Amino acid sequence: MPTPDLPLLPLEDSHLTQKFGRETANYFSGSPLNRLSFLRTDGPFLRAAFTHRDARFLLLNNLSPLVQADPAHLAFATHADVAPLTGADPFAQSEEEMIAGYDSSEEQVVVVFLGVDEKGELPLSGGDKGEGGEEEEGFRYRDFKGAPYFAVDVTPRGKTADAARALIKSMEGKGFAFHDNSPRHMGLHAGQAAMYGQARALIDWNARTPFCAQCGQPTLSVHAGTKRVCPPTDRAGGEVRERRACATRGTVSNHSFPRTDPTVIMAIVSADGTKVLLGRQRRWPKDWFSTLAGFQEPGESIEEAVRREVWEESGVRVGRVILHSSQPWPFPASLMIGAIGQALPGDGETIYLGHDAELESARWFPLEEVKEALQKGTSSLGEAAPAGYVEGALRLPPQTAIANRLMTAVVDGWWIPSRM
Repeated sequence: MPTPDLPLLPLEDSHLTQKFGRETANYFSGSPLNRLSFLRTDGPFLRAAFTHRDARFLLLNNLSPLVQADPAHLAFATHADVAPLTGADPFAQSEEEMIAGYDSSEEQVVVVFLGVDEKGELPLSGGDKGEGGEEEEGFRYRDFKGAPYFAVDVTPRGKTADAARALIKSMEGKGFAFHDNSPRHMGLHAGQAAMYGQARALIDWNARTPFCAQCGQPTLSVHAGTKRVCPPTDRAGGEVRERRACATRGTVSNHSFPRTDPTVIMAIVSADGTKVLLGRQRRWPKDWFSTLAGFQEPGESIEEAVRREVWEESGVRVGRVILHSSQPWPFPASLMIGAIGQALPGDGETIYLGHDAELESARWFPLEEVKEALQKGTSSLGEAAPAGYVEGALRLPPQTAIANRLMTAVVDGWWIPSRM
């Protein structure tokens, strides 16, 4: 698979850029869409956006995205394609009306508003010609204009399964396909990867959260796919009945919102700055190593989480920690917070794996060896080593992984004061 491109932010002439260099944007970031999150409860906006001829729909089947013949590019459906499954306008009712008319026996097709392509960066946002040959006006709402984008879960389920299968068959008949959605096989271009990441995380969250955490009753997706509520009544069976009391309907207002799990991932440099600490898990291919990582815990700063995870997994004690960049990782809902830390001298660099059995091995690698591996030995976990790789040499994650970007920053001297 070709190496996907990565988002590149504009180089601003600011004091921060002069001191720290260009900001790093990682894979799954850099969406071309303006999310307009404050309009997710604006019924007229959602209705106008969903039904407009410029609206485009990213379809996910079992979380696999619809792609073109070239799997590096997403494919998008039109309103005419999705209407038999979603209905002509799933936003025809306000959220209050949806809650009041809730029927748990109906199969709800999850539709997520992703945003508007204001800059026209996506290829399918051009205008059609009217009957007289003139170009019709594109989508516009208030001061915002551009093609609206939505994501639709087309996984066949329940009463909507037949309509979902028909839509899937129709899209495949147009030469599109649903691409493997695992992190080891993603090769989407920058921007489109971010759109897919947003869609995947929200559709997966909706599928994983069908019941209320307070009372255990079924919930309803609202807020354009970004919130779930526990309705007070249910019309299942044709008769309105009161549901059990739930704290989410009181003053607590503890509605269910999508979760994001903060995860620290860190490149740890030796005290003398000549080596980097890498570890490997038992399930990984031979000679394949990466940076250490772990979930941040409640009541813990990012810097503290870095120090704790490194010590628990490898026994190494870390002093100063600096933040490098972050990466959304929608498998299923992590935010990878990338850091670079430096080990304390002496006993602080001693490796001990007895605290946590997660790692099979942890080693200090010379920067030159890591630099060579970044050039000749990167691949995803499910892929073979690249051409030119010498058997037995160090293997590392690809540039789509933030671990690769952290190691690159270390060997390039990003963390050295004279470079800052």
